[in-house]
Amino acid sequence: MSLPFAWRPAAQTEFEDAALWYETKRAGLGVDFVTEVQLVLDKIAHQPTRYPLAFADIREAPVSRFPYCVYYRAKPNRIVILAIFHSARDPRVWQARR
Repeated sequence: MSLPFAWRPAAQTEFEDAALWYETKRAGLGVDFVTEVQLVLDKIAHQPTRYPLAFADIREAPVSRFPYCVYYRAKPNRIVILAIFHSARDPRVWQARR
C-alpha cells in the first residue's frame, strides 16, 4: 500500500522551478529531473521510513543525478512533502517549514 502525498506550496514551487531551470539549460533535462524526483517519490510512498531522519521527524531522500533532496514528513495517512531542495542552499529555509 502506498500513501498519498500532501505538498506544501513552497515544495511544489521549488519542484516546478527546478524542472523549468533544468529544461532551459538543455532540452529534456527538466524532464529527466522530474523523472528522477518521481522515482524517489514512488519509493517514499511505498516505504516512508526508508530514508534517514535529517531534522526532528523530517526525512531526507536524495535525488539521483541531481543535487537535490526531497524533505518529507511521514504521517499515518499521508506523506507531507516539505521541500524539493538544492543541496547548496541553506537548510534553515526548509527547516523553518514545519
